Amino acid sequence: MIARPARVTEGDPEAALWRLLAAGDSEDVPAYLALLDAAQEELDAGTAQPEPAGTGRDADAAAGRTAWRHALAARRLLVEADAQAASAEVTAAREALDGCSPTADNALVLAWLAHVEVTADHADAAMLLAVDSSLLTESFTPAQASRALLQAHRWLSFTLAALDLEELAVVHADRGHGVALALPDPGDRWRMLLLSAQQHAELAQTLHRRGEHERARELARAAVDQATAARALPWEPEPGPADLLDVVQAWALTCRDELDDALGPLRRSRRRVHEEGTLWLRGLTDLVLARLLVRLAARDDEPATGEEAVQLMVDAASAFVVAGDRRRHRQCLLELGQVTAAQGRPAEALHWLEAYRADTRRAHAHSRQLWAEMFVRRSRLREAERQTALLRQHALEDPLTGLGNRRSAERRLTSLRLGEEPLSLAVVDVDRFKEVNDGGSHTSGDVVLRRVADLLLEHSRAGDEVFRWAGDEFLVVLPTATEPQAVGVMERLRTAVAGADWSDLRLPEPVTVSIGVATAPAVAGGAPPVASWRALFDAADLHLFSAKRSGRNRVRAPGAAPDDDRSAGGTPA
Repeated sequence: MIARPARVTEGDPEAALWRLLAAGDSEDVPAYLALLDAAQEELDAGTAQPEPAGTGRDADAAAGRTAWRHALAARRLLVEADAQAASAEVTAAREALDGCSPTADNALVLAWLAHVEVTADHADAAMLLAVDSSLLTESFTPAQASRALLQAHRWLSFTLAALDLEELAVVHADRGHGVALALPDPGDRWRMLLLSAQQHAELAQTLHRRGEHERARELARAAVDQATAARALPWEPEPGPADLLDVVQAWALTCRDELDDALGPLRRSRRRVHEEGTLWLRGLTDLVLARLLVRLAARDDEPATGEEAVQLMVDAASAFVVAGDRRRHRQCLLELGQVTAAQGRPAEALHWLEAYRADTRRAHAHSRQLWAEMFVRRSRLREAERQTALLRQHALEDPLTGLGNRRSAERRLTSLRLGEEPLSLAVVDVDRFKEVNDGGSHTSGDVVLRRVADLLLEHSRAGDEVFRWAGDEFLVVLPTATEPQAVGVMERLRTAVAGADWSDLRLPEPVTVSIGVATAPAVAGGAPPVASWRALFDAADLHLFSAKRSGRNRVRAPGAAPDDDRSAGGTPA
């Protein structure tokens, strides 16, 4: 069964908002405004709720509704050519999110606002918003996939492409596709495959122009594969997106120099698009066909084909101006200058290149410098987070054994709730450790401690926690373990240490350990059976002292009399 795109549900503000978001960057402005008008009543109902007096999730949701109300107003004002008022609405939307929790929904609002600003040719403001949104999206794992995270990556990709940052646009398109794979809607996967194919083809075109032909072909191959994968999905797109996929695939084939394979399908697509497609899509189709014809004219030495390409580029430039796509308008001007120069028409080429230079200087004079500054800011933030994590690790981890240190153990013990279920503690001490250091070296002592730590981890139960308490003393926390169970585990450990091969260290005698165990049983009603974890630890430590006094290399617990000590041959004290 082939799924079809969902329509806006009357009276459903969320459905209306998702419909607007799914419309993407390729709609004609008038068509997009008509879509906004059709859903305005539902959107107002969803974004004009009274804000709750409380805090937390409800307050975040109210702030999100307020932000969307301003964001949508900004988009409408931009269509109405009131850029100053639109910028004020963008600022109000951004301020509404200040202090909110870092959520995927907020990342989406920021990405949308970034796209509004780039549509207004405010490159600096768009980049600041895009950086903030990108940082938020990176804080989520694949297991946290959501429609909001998907759309955040999608609008970031649109925005970054409009800023001529095509490499990053490809990255976010691919990340968005990764999120879509974790969601149930095949339409989400179809749309993200289309976007990823489009961004790969766009980057391939740029790299080909720079002379990086091999990488351009690799990217174009990826675009073809993505278009093929989209067609294999159980999803029937609307005519406009389906036509765009056909154009993108022909574009990718052109970038791979498979010109003859692309020409026929692209001409058929152009006839269909010019009959039924949006103005923006007509412009893109003409531009892609013009690029293909330029290559054919060069290959076959056909001036008439080159002249057709020039006329198509002029038509595309005009369409993009009306549709509000200044970036592709600039691309048309640049390529018109290059093509007419190659055709030996310098005066015409100069006209197009002067127009391109004037438009580019106005729009993007500082864009790359600003993005570099944002990249440094982002890198410093990541480094600060890494250093914080490293300091946290050093504060809680024993550097020699890799076990949690005493501070880490005390944090864990403080969190225990005695009496709800059995809990045992075991204090483990390496016998005659001073003799190990004196008879060998401190290096040998370090090796012994690491091996004992490894044996503790290996022979403990799943769920048991091992810490280095101090010096040659270790602590094992055994949740849910009764006294007999804890003694059994510790006897297994004692035997493993005594039976280990220590011959490579040339020690005076094999390494053994003494162990003291104490247990807090479960008590009906949950009343604590001992005063605190420290009292339980002190009891285990006393039994360790008893094991040492009784001959070492043994496990002692409250229920064991001296002649019941478990050992593999203790020695007199």
